[in-house]
Amino acid sequence: MKNNKVNKQRRDFLKKTSLGVAGASLTGGMTGMLTQPAMAIEANLTTVVTAAHWGPIGVVVQDGKAVKSGPAMQPAIVNELQSVVPDQLYSETRVKYPMVRKGFLANPGNSDTSMRGRDEWVRVSWDEALDLVHNQLQRVRDKHGSSGIFAGSYGWFSCGVLHASRTLLQRYMNATGGFVGHKGDYSTGAAQVIMPHVLGTIEVYEQQTSWDDVIANSDIIVLWAANPLTTMRIAWTSTDQKGIEYFKKFQATGKRIICIDPQRSESAQMLNAEWLPINTATDVPLMLGIAHTLVSEGKHDKEFLKKYTKGYEIFEEYLLGKSDGQPKTAQWAADICGIPAATIKQLAADFSKNRTMLMGGWGMQRQRHGEQSHWMLVTLAAMLGQIGLPGGGFGLSYHYSNGGVPTATGGTLGSITANPGVAAGAKTWLDDTSKVAFPLARIADVLLHPGKTIDYNGSQITYPDIKAVYWAGGNPFVHHQDTNTLVKAFQRPDVVIVNEVNWTPTARMADIVLPATTSYERNDLTMSGDYSNLNIFPMKQVVPPQFEAKNDYDIFAELAKRAGVEEQFTEGKTEMEWLEEFYQTAFTTARNNRVAMPRFEKFWAANQPLTFETGEAARKWIRYGEFREDPLLNPLGTPSGKIEIFSDVIAKMHYDDCKGHPSWMEPEEYAGNVTPEYPLALVTPHPYYRLHSQLAHTSLRKKYAVQDREPVMIHPADAKVRGIQDGDIVRIESPRGQVLAGAVVTENVIQGTVALHEGAWYDPLDLGKSAKPLCKNGCPNVLTRDEGTSKLAQGNSPNTCIVQVEKFVGKAPEVTVFKQPKHAA
Repeated sequence: MKNNKVNKQRRDFLKKTSLGVAGASLTGGMTGMLTQPAMAIEANLTTVVTAAHWGPIGVVVQDGKAVKSGPAMQPAIVNELQSVVPDQLYSETRVKYPMVRKGFLANPGNSDTSMRGRDEWVRVSWDEALDLVHNQLQRVRDKHGSSGIFAGSYGWFSCGVLHASRTLLQRYMNATGGFVGHKGDYSTGAAQVIMPHVLGTIEVYEQQTSWDDVIANSDIIVLWAANPLTTMRIAWTSTDQKGIEYFKKFQATGKRIICIDPQRSESAQMLNAEWLPINTATDVPLMLGIAHTLVSEGKHDKEFLKKYTKGYEIFEEYLLGKSDGQPKTAQWAADICGIPAATIKQLAADFSKNRTMLMGGWGMQRQRHGEQSHWMLVTLAAMLGQIGLPGGGFGLSYHYSNGGVPTATGGTLGSITANPGVAAGAKTWLDDTSKVAFPLARIADVLLHPGKTIDYNGSQITYPDIKAVYWAGGNPFVHHQDTNTLVKAFQRPDVVIVNEVNWTPTARMADIVLPATTSYERNDLTMSGDYSNLNIFPMKQVVPPQFEAKNDYDIFAELAKRAGVEEQFTEGKTEMEWLEEFYQTAFTTARNNRVAMPRFEKFWAANQPLTFETGEAARKWIRYGEFREDPLLNPLGTPSGKIEIFSDVIAKMHYDDCKGHPSWMEPEEYAGNVTPEYPLALVTPHPYYRLHSQLAHTSLRKKYAVQDREPVMIHPADAKVRGIQDGDIVRIESPRGQVLAGAVVTENVIQGTVALHEGAWYDPLDLGKSAKPLCKNGCPNVLTRDEGTSKLAQGNSPNTCIVQVEKFVGKAPEVTVFKQPKHAA
């Protein structure tokens, strides 16, 4: 009977996968049947289950080589990101061997740093490379202390609980004496600092009101600067796309979905949402216009504001223009945001009489004064009075990692920690693991201006003097703003070391590059749904490490050995012993929750995901429900215990760019402040076929590239006056740089704004020869501003940017960033 039950579970599992039969699908369709561990389906043909940020994956291996990949569980929508495992393993861009920049090898630690990014490379042995890294770090540590080494790193490294490159880097650094880290991230740099002042919690990385409740009770959902059908194809752990399923279920109810965005996004199109095109970086005026209408028409919830919020009356003085002489009327807002006043008034009426869930994205806080957008969104939700009610209020993570999918009852995996000896815990990029840190978005400023003091969240931070940079898991030369300034900044340290799978723009800017494995060349574990914790996925090694690549864990273990702290770093455990320990953490939690889990050996041998059940309480959970029910017994973590529409704490900081209540402060560059030289605003949305810069080098590029360049969306009216036609190569210029891109002429972007997706690899034509080198590939951060959001958060502000676009005339230079760099003979 037991075997029959197991076989039925396997048959049911196979019905839910779109991989099909491997032997029949090698010439077309999805790959591989998921069966027992690496069970042969044909001679020399096996299927292995693994996972990545883009979900559980089945990989077909033939004669020791990965030949095809596809989803290991049926996705809500086709997820092409799961289909390119072979591309990742065998790409032309792979770093094959330990490499050292020629000039640096000749004079380690005292080389001509202006040659970074354009020097030749020399292949060395692993021992030579590791000795060189160890000696350089030891030299800097002896002379400058831990404050001379930046090892904060950053990026979407592997989702595994063991092979987490940034965490392993920091673990090694802590074992050897410490390092300089960073605060915050690029995703929510402004919001994660302002929200604790307003709500007493970081908010942006927390569970949302259950989707089951939203479907049952919400009349309207508003996607405000959010594109969930793109951003939920990935997750910080591993996506199971359950959030996308819920969006489709809500659409099926026929209820209203409104999308407020400068572009008609993939989500707006697929969900057939009402699109309200808004001028880039003007969300706050629109919110203020709606709020003013609520007050002028007596539709705001006075009782809620009195009972659950603090300082509303001060904000209302500003809203009505009593404190600054400018009423924030619907017409005032319309003149700024481009949405008609009548529409703004109708939104106020519709939101107030219908149960409305405001689903805020993060793009609108990635701009100057970005703190104001989320503060104002919460204020608007408070004025509607629906926070804590079924189907009402706001949510800042419905578009990320499947927020709102009910939390399952089961176990949560442990993970490697950045501090040796600390018990396994959940891995997060917000962990405070260093004694010295600065806001991440200020990295270029730190390198260029050691000793400079800046304001930050009521305190001051003095920049350290960085002499060594070690980056593992991340691609700042794509991720960070104002690339040309970052180039100058990276010329300042004595040594730059990078662990990398591919010759990314960041690897090319290093002195020493150590070849790292992909997640498909090692064993690991991960979970799905950062909030739901619905599944545990095995991440089985698909093929052996390619070329001379090593796991980051092994690289840092070798470096720790040279420093005499190998035992402290490894704790004497092998890869599989670590994984068994992390699994046991989940096993123990599940047992305490009275949920049965197989032992590790049985789970690992089964070669398939382990799924937990979701309880009724989780499906009915409402964010801030307990607070609404009794704010005295369930106060928020703010000084008042309430929602702080006015913050005494912030007001006493006396910042000129972040007042004590949400307000509109005109950014230096936006749609309403263009110039004849730069007459268009730029927005940099997430791409559909990448995770930031990951997978940019795969065959997925063929699905979106225009004449082998990044696509830029431009409105027909803006294209016509410039003589630009669909498919033309165009040059985009800002005060900071210039790039080439392929024109996509479309009405899916508002007139006056162009959209160039973030994540394109930086590919300069004449690095070192021009003040504004031309990026041949279309990296948008060549164009964006490297300026903090405000003195409060010092977050990044890429969407505060104006540009000019012109048709490129002549022969366009070849994109070369996806080829091997020049090696010394």
